Amino acid sequence: MFSLAQRFQVVSNKAMSWSLVTMAFVIVTSWIQLLHDNVFSLDSSIANIMPTVRVRSSRYFGSSNGKPKENVRLEFDLDADLAPLFNWNTKQVFVYLTAEYNEPDGLGGNVVTFWDHIIQDKAKSKVTLRAAKSKYSVWDATDRLSEKELSFKLHWNIQPWVGPLAYGETAGEHVITIQRPEEGHAKSNKTKKARRHANQRAKNA
Repeated sequence: MFSLAQRFQVVSNKAMSWSLVTMAFVIVTSWIQLLHDNVFSLDSSIANIMPTVRVRSSRYFGSSNGKPKENVRLEFDLDADLAPLFNWNTKQVFVYLTAEYNEPDGLGGNVVTFWDHIIQDKAKSKVTLRAAKSKYSVWDATDRLSEKELSFKLHWNIQPWVGPLAYGETAGEHVITIQRPEEGHAKSNKTKKARRHANQRAKNA
């Protein structure tokens, strides 16, 4: 006859084996569902990006020894339907708007994040933003970001209940060149005024 300890060990081993099998089944089937829904080809629309460039001298904005450094914030429009990212193994989805740009001296590329958001419910997975403001003030390792060409993309990160994280990006892309502060500020003000007038006309219609 088996002792109580031996019986407990047998039951524990079986429970562990079934747990591993169940976890593997959940992970594999959830990935199959993601591939079936073509989540790595989701579309998004990024538009009306209006950068605001300010020169800061604080170390909290990337400055060193009080040396002025350009900081960039944005207003932007964003549309994306991220419902296919949700299935039985999705705990939450982390989405973030990035900008990629190359250094003019060929030292390589950089990626910065202007905005991010956590979606915990599939019912809220359709993202529609108008004149949204970036969460972060962004600066470059050099003193300026102006006159650089930035390519904006929306990335996502699925945080599952079981298994590894899944990363991807949507198919939409928007490219702008950051104007110098004295040029971009005036253009930004004109665009903001035009947008306010358009919104007012829409309300009155």
